[in-house]
Amino acid sequence: MTMTSKQRMLTALQGGIPDRLPVTTHHVMKYFLDTTLDGITDQQFFDLFGFDAITWTLPFKADASKGEYLVTRGEETWENASVQSDRWRIEAEDIPGQEYATTRYRIVTPKGTLTAILQSNEQTSWLTEYFIKNKSDIDLIAEFAATPLCDVEEVNRTAEAFGERGLVRGHIPCFDVYGQPGCWQDLTCLMGTQEAILAAYDDPAWVHTLLQILQDRKRVFIRSLEGARYDVLELGGGSASTTVISPRMFDEFVAPYDAPLIEEAHAVGQRIAYHTCGGMMPILENLVAMRPDAMETFTPPNMGGDVRLAESRARLGTSVCMIGGFDQFHFFTGCTPEQTRAEVRRCFEEAGHSGAYILSPSDHFFEAEPDLLHAFVDEAQRCVYG
Repeated sequence: MTMTSKQRMLTALQGGIPDRLPVTTHHVMKYFLDTTLDGITDQQFFDLFGFDAITWTLPFKADASKGEYLVTRGEETWENASVQSDRWRIEAEDIPGQEYATTRYRIVTPKGTLTAILQSNEQTSWLTEYFIKNKSDIDLIAEFAATPLCDVEEVNRTAEAFGERGLVRGHIPCFDVYGQPGCWQDLTCLMGTQEAILAAYDDPAWVHTLLQILQDRKRVFIRSLEGARYDVLELGGGSASTTVISPRMFDEFVAPYDAPLIEEAHAVGQRIAYHTCGGMMPILENLVAMRPDAMETFTPPNMGGDVRLAESRARLGTSVCMIGGFDQFHFFTGCTPEQTRAEVRRCFEEAGHSGAYILSPSDHFFEAEPDLLHAFVDEAQRCVYG
């Protein structure tokens, strides 16, 4: 029986075998839409190429009983909305004359101010100054940080409107201004990855304290998710991959803080996809032990990862859905449609033959040739079970 895109991907997320291989992507990058497809919308992109669609939504609301309120800048997206209070006020100041768009952020509290500088180009954003500069800065976060809650009604309105088109995705909130969903991953965005690793060796107790502060904030949001009609929420981030930290560090500084969040999400009826863009092979079983419903991105070696899809499937079984595995750098540009189709078949044969697999590029892409995208989707739709 032919399934809708939503049914197809939910079947895979639940470890089952759908009517055919589900095929989607992660975020659709605005840069790609603007430079290649005349600025069409995400959903027009999915329709144009025939992907199994997704829609991202992360509407916040504030706990007024704590004196907190929602602040939005322009269109309300998770990047343009924050929960603030008179004790946690975020100020932004554009800095002119820079090579890239540059903004200085200040988080003002009664006992001090945290500052950071964010730069952006058409493709992405990065920090050139981090919020945490002194160990005592985390005391300001612990005492004054406002905490976003989920606007469940808005999520459900999005889910109702999206219907059977595909999955409704969100993620566990990052730290204000810039961050990643996982606790350790968020920490690296607050102080820099190298500095975080050195601190984990030099003062592990301080690092654990900060991780607990970040976990507590995320836990409050997760507990507000009950009744929200998400299909899957993302946790994790690339800073916990084994191309960045060791498996020992993962076991000490990542799993103890993210695994309880997954358990909390399950308790309120939500699924979690754990995102690890980078090395995964040494920690596959460690990731599974955290009990996510899905794992992504299974980045291949030619893209800077280390994943061997067939071995991953054999080690994981179908207890967890695999999302990703496709080499978009080499097979969305500079090759023939036949080569793209062969890469799709390889992914299906190595990871998708028993279900519990959603074909997707290994995270974002900024360049792609339309004829290769058509080949990617068309070949995936030919991958059937039987």
